Amino acid sequence: VLFQSRNPSSPPCIGSWIPWFGAAFQFGKAPLEFIERARSKHGPVFTIFALGKRFTFVTEEEGTEAFFKSKDLNFEQAVQQAVEKAVSVPAEAFYQNHGSLYSMMKGKMGPSNLHTFTGTLCKELHEHMAHLGTEGTGDLNELVRHVMYPAVVNTLFGKGICPTSQSELKEFEEHFQKYDEDFEYASQMPECFLRNWSKSKKWLLKLFEKVVSDAERTNPSETTSKTLLQHLLDNLQGKHLAPNYGLLMLWASQANAVPIAFWTLVFILSYPSIYKKIMEDLASVFGKAGKDKIEVSEEDFRKLPFIKWCTLEAIRLRSPGAITKKVVNPIRIQNFTIPAGDMLMLSPYWLHRNPKYFPDPEMFKPDRWKEANLEKNAFLDSFVAFGGGKHQCPGRWFAIMEIQLFVLLFLYKYEFVLLDAVPKESPLHLVGTQQPMAPFRVRYKCRE
Repeated sequence: VLFQSRNPSSPPCIGSWIPWFGAAFQFGKAPLEFIERARSKHGPVFTIFALGKRFTFVTEEEGTEAFFKSKDLNFEQAVQQAVEKAVSVPAEAFYQNHGSLYSMMKGKMGPSNLHTFTGTLCKELHEHMAHLGTEGTGDLNELVRHVMYPAVVNTLFGKGICPTSQSELKEFEEHFQKYDEDFEYASQMPECFLRNWSKSKKWLLKLFEKVVSDAERTNPSETTSKTLLQHLLDNLQGKHLAPNYGLLMLWASQANAVPIAFWTLVFILSYPSIYKKIMEDLASVFGKAGKDKIEVSEEDFRKLPFIKWCTLEAIRLRSPGAITKKVVNPIRIQNFTIPAGDMLMLSPYWLHRNPKYFPDPEMFKPDRWKEANLEKNAFLDSFVAFGGGKHQCPGRWFAIMEIQLFVLLFLYKYEFVLLDAVPKESPLHLVGTQQPMAPFRVRYKCRE
């Protein structure tokens, strides 16, 4: 139902006759489809009333600059409630810790420090790929998860700290998948509506009591020997919340990187000319594919820009439906005044489909990234998958590197036969990478 706002300068507002819930049911069923319909009907700026809150969407470039630079918007207030619901960190502790933890992550995972992770991550990826055997058949998403999850966790948390052995993984994966699957709903809804999610969250927090205790016990005094988890523990105020922050860090490191690695592979494997170019590039740097366990240096990455372009193009096409800030003072966007208290939602998903910036927006075209100044760590104009301004994702360079490295090693080691059509992306995810709607099975075999 479209409600005529009492303030004629406010954007059109979509709600329902049910107080408090508003449009939550229809919106929650398939957020991306709901937003697409709302855009067609009401234009690029509109408000959705749901769960007692007003979410105002900006789906075109007008408003982008204000979103990233205006002092009338606040990032911490927008995410605090989601963090409180998802990992039980109270508001006071969140505000106390956010600045210092953000700075620490930004420093440790910045471009100049990536070399401290690549050697370990490369070794870990080789080790966990070995568990897939020399040949087999499986859903590519599962194969990616089975290799990337333990490799990345061992790199960031320290080997043996989190469950990564084959025997321990199954129960953990079930709980983590459930937690990740409903994370979005849980960040907005009362926990009593999501019984299974709540059970998995409690199980994971209990596990993280042990994870934190082991990380603290083995915490070295030498800074260069510390894992990212140990750096987090050193900077955290309120040690009783260490398991909660540990779980948040795990979710942040896995929730988007794994599906993006999957989509990057899907796009590469389903475009023969792109796949061929990548294999030629790999052969020119490492020799005949598959013959041994290669080590990948910073110099090697520089010689392989095309894999990075493919990764960024997959991120562009599968970006979140919205990133959010809270309106603390009324703000003007287009001809509308957005009132204080609204959640302002900027949409990377639709901004990345603007043909003005991305010609043939629905096409997978890695070459478009030739124009980006990646040497200077600059993306293409209007690419906002990692946010913008001073609140960009602090782990973005690590995420791009880990996906590049995984894709490179996976394609170098195995050849693939595709058994299914490329799946469509799910319309269910608003704040994270879209998951595939159907399995994408492949037959893989070690290269001779």
